[in-house]
Amino acid sequence: MSDASPLGHPVYRDMPTTIFEHMSARAREAGAINLGQGFPEGPGPRDVLQAAADALLTRSSQYPPMPGLLELRTALATHYARHQQLDLSPQEVIVTSGATEALCASLLALVRPGDEVLMLAPLYDAYLPLVERAGGIPNIVTLTPPDWRITRDALAAAITPRTRILLMNNPVNPTGMVMRDEELALLADLCIAHDLIAICDEVWEETVYDGRPHRPLIGLPGMRDRTVKIGSAGKIFSVTGWKVGWMCAAPALATLLARAHQYLTFTTPPNLQWAVAEGLGWPEDWLADQRATYQASRDRLAAGLTQAGYAVLPGAATWFLSIDLPASGIALDDVSFCERIIDEAGVAAIPLSAFYPADPSTHLVRLCFAKTDATLDQAITRLAAFRATLG
Repeated sequence: MSDASPLGHPVYRDMPTTIFEHMSARAREAGAINLGQGFPEGPGPRDVLQAAADALLTRSSQYPPMPGLLELRTALATHYARHQQLDLSPQEVIVTSGATEALCASLLALVRPGDEVLMLAPLYDAYLPLVERAGGIPNIVTLTPPDWRITRDALAAAITPRTRILLMNNPVNPTGMVMRDEELALLADLCIAHDLIAICDEVWEETVYDGRPHRPLIGLPGMRDRTVKIGSAGKIFSVTGWKVGWMCAAPALATLLARAHQYLTFTTPPNLQWAVAEGLGWPEDWLADQRATYQASRDRLAAGLTQAGYAVLPGAATWFLSIDLPASGIALDDVSFCERIIDEAGVAAIPLSAFYPADPSTHLVRLCFAKTDATLDQAITRLAAFRATLG
């Protein structure tokens, strides 16, 4: 291979390590409390772990069907009918190895080279490289804190004759925002008017707080046949390492999604699929109890940080809260703050600027509250001491 032919695809060759891996590695090196990468502390619900262990020992460990076990696809259709009033058949559900694979399969199946993909920033960091690898052209609408409102004017100005896909996340990582009813209606109207397909990353659908419901875009008028709904067992059951996800779509779209999926991971471990199917059939109170636990953790972290002098933005969903550095009287940008607190406070967080493709906001920092009370209290104590050193 000649020196004139650099190794690797240009999308990946010059790509940095993700901010999550970078900050988690720094946390490990420093022995810091990791409030950066979004994963719960603890093994997950005992019953779902036991179901996976039992299935590993008593059921088949050979290839399951490429679209996923019928038991899981049926359980998902039933779950969404009960919780979100969606009328899905098992044939409209495809099981994937995590939601990121579902995103990848959706984009590879639906994006043609040169298609514009409309996205809302700040956005999850996997979106941009996946869109580019599929041959799409990112078309970014930047939202403004602290309300992160989606407006018709901003979206209409961004849509061109080449725009074909809307890629969106609701509830939103990293902001913790839940899209308002009028914003969802606006997105649906624009998709219909401009003949767009919506790829909806809804992995946080069961972590919405304060009595708010989750409203899936696929359930809005006119969106049933033009939406891909993506979900994650890792988020629903607090087992992020399982990497069990899924795509839901009308038959014409589902056929294309399955063709892309079969050449990515092909299947997902069958014992985990059986365990997720079993868990989805549990009485509804377990979901409510889990949601209440996370809401209490959110409130604990918010109250502790506020008492320590930090300005905390509202968080309606996900496992994340953000602090506003200037409003907290801190004259540091988000990257500098995050680097300093690892070494000086022993806490890892994520700078929100990492979620912008360009022109980032540099004054917000994201923290994960899906931890035990003891861990949160220790992190609050450390961050309060650090805040005091800044005057």
